[in-house]
Amino acid sequence: AAVRHCDIVIESAPEDMTFKQALFAELETHVRPDAVLATNTSGLSITEIAGNCTHRERILTTHFWNPPHLVPLVEIVRGENTDPAVAEDVRALLVQCHKTPVMVKLDKPGQLGNRLQMALMREALHICESGIAGVEDIDLAIKNGFGMRLPVYGLFEHIDIVGLDIVRNLFDYVSRDLSNQSGATGDLDARKSSGRTGANAGQGYYDWSKKDAHAVKALRDEFLLDIVKRYR
Repeated sequence: AAVRHCDIVIESAPEDMTFKQALFAELETHVRPDAVLATNTSGLSITEIAGNCTHRERILTTHFWNPPHLVPLVEIVRGENTDPAVAEDVRALLVQCHKTPVMVKLDKPGQLGNRLQMALMREALHICESGIAGVEDIDLAIKNGFGMRLPVYGLFEHIDIVGLDIVRNLFDYVSRDLSNQSGATGDLDARKSSGRTGANAGQGYYDWSKKDAHAVKALRDEFLLDIVKRYR
């Protein structure tokens, strides 16, 4: 009854396809036919989530990046049946809420941001496993190099400013040596199998008995807040 008069409902339930499909089918019986139903999934197919619904044209993804109170990005993902006009209305609403929405036109695994992040993660793991550099130096290179300029300097801006001729030559030279592995790396599997699953386990790629995960996240949030205040 609480959602009957809503223009838009955004859910953030567990990442379980069967559960979300049932939830959306149930939600659809409680909202107006013209209400928008959105999911905060970070990877599940919105086309599949809407599979048991009648008004699939009004169903889409609004993936708020974590921590959502600090990170402006929201990915709007259109399913195969989503009405583009509905997606544009949601984009306008998010702008009014002082978020930065981006439109993902195809319902693909990883959406947009996670595809970019996974590509970087894959190469970082490859660099580590190949002995090119260690974990701490890889993170330092990201934090103190190109990562530092990314909030105000996009990748395609960089390509254009450097020049496509130079970028093409770099691609020809470097891309042959980059990882193209399609699944999880052996080292990642080995660490997982041995119980070194990350900060919660006390060991992952770092020894978290010597490193404070709460302090790392607090520093992240402090930095993000400063960026938001400065540039938004």
